[in-house]
Amino acid sequence: MDYAIILSKKFEGQSFSVGDTYESIVSLDGSPIPAQAELEALWPEVDYEIAYAQVEQARQQAYQQTADPLFFEYQRGDATEAEWLAAVQAVKDAHPYPEQV
Repeated sequence: MDYAIILSKKFEGQSFSVGDTYESIVSLDGSPIPAQAELEALWPEVDYEIAYAQVEQARQQAYQQTADPLFFEYQRGDATEAEWLAAVQAVKDAHPYPEQV
């Protein structure tokens, strides 16, 4: 669990300094420091958001390398729609989304 990430994602607009432990959290703007239990309860959601974003990024890179060029070939008549759709599905299969919490 990463308190700094939780605070930056779920308490935007508030400013904290964070060390390695909950006790090291300091409010830099006078905002109340969320309870440790509240931060711990938010972690699964934040962790999921991070994992989802990583899959999105990996998919985008894979699409650009494989499926997108094939799409343009399909538009020119140099590849079939089935080939393009298979490439899209291969990217999805290679980079599945994490299970939501």
